[in-house]
Amino acid sequence: MPDEPRYPSFAAFWPSYVRDHSLALTRRLHFAGLLLAFVAVLAAITLNWRLMALAPAAGYGFAWCAHLFIEQNRPATFSYPVWSLMGDFRMFWLMLRGRMDAEAARYAPDAGHAS
Repeated sequence: MPDEPRYPSFAAFWPSYVRDHSLALTRRLHFAGLLLAFVAVLAAITLNWRLMALAPAAGYGFAWCAHLFIEQNRPATFSYPVWSLMGDFRMFWLMLRGRMDAEAARYAPDAGHAS
């Protein structure tokens, strides 16, 4: 997309990523999808390598449904595939630690940050 901003670094991308995941249900569905993707990878390693196909299906399936039906925005995966995946992992880690809601509030459009 021509009007889409270009980010020089992951640090510059992160606030936009967080704003694209402003709704708690979106973040929870991302968390569930990534958790299921981890389980699929472990199952593939320990049981059957064909189960590896479930990892991207779970991770992206939950995330893309969240963006389409809940957040109603375009997943960053299409424009920033690597940084989007890094954002998913960072968000997952922050959620495990109970810190993602504060991060979302920090970058909320009404928190005084430029969009």
